[in-house]
Amino acid sequence: MNITLEQAENAISAAKIKATSINTKMDICVVDAGSNLVAFARMDGAWIGSVDIAQKKAKTAAWFTMDTAALTPLVQPGQPLFNIEHSNAGLITFPGGVIIKNSDGEVIGAIGVSGSSVEDDHIVALAGASAVK
Repeated sequence: MNITLEQAENAISAAKIKATSINTKMDICVVDAGSNLVAFARMDGAWIGSVDIAQKKAKTAAWFTMDTAALTPLVQPGQPLFNIEHSNAGLITFPGGVIIKNSDGEVIGAIGVSGSSVEDDHIVALAGASAVK
């Protein structure tokens, strides 16, 4: 099963609300379990350079079925996944990509957020993912 457009729009709406509440502007991408684009929003004034980053965070989370924050320690020099970000036409392995699961715990997609600090990106992505029912 994959995320629906309605679920993706709910995730984006919740992410935008969270971003506004912490006074930041974000690029927000939702993909299905296969990493195909379902929905995207660029808040007014969000960095253009973050469009690609948001998409790659979502793709990375979906393809590896884990939040990008969980990948961060694994990609450091000397760690088992060092340099993995150079595979798959480019991945992003720092916080801001969060998997989205259905009520059965199955991964149905992912959200990628970029436009602020990685800590803020992760918080906003979590808010978006948690809005999916």
